[in-house]
Amino acid sequence: MRMYLISDNVDTYTGMRLAGVNGVVIHSREHLKQQLDFVLGDKTIGVVLITEKLSAEFPDIINDVKLNRKLPLIVEIPDRHGTGRKPDFITSYVNEAIGIKI
Repeated sequence: MRMYLISDNVDTYTGMRLAGVNGVVIHSREHLKQQLDFVLGDKTIGVVLITEKLSAEFPDIINDVKLNRKLPLIVEIPDRHGTGRKPDFITSYVNEAIGIKI
């Protein structure tokens, strides 16, 4: 199985291409739907890397694939601007999940 990148910026795309990951840069909802249809139709793609910003812009589309498909696995990655998460997001996640403060 191979990885495929769906990015909203050229810098992330270029870095992943240097690492050997194919992908595409998109900027619209329709283009995202087209690329996801392509990915879902290609059984050799097992992991889709998508930038956090793009995932946050179109959560309904991304969550539909995450919830209704076993493959491909969708992994949200930070782009060159960094992550959109709070600095203590892991601690907050653990606190919320198990109910104790760390």
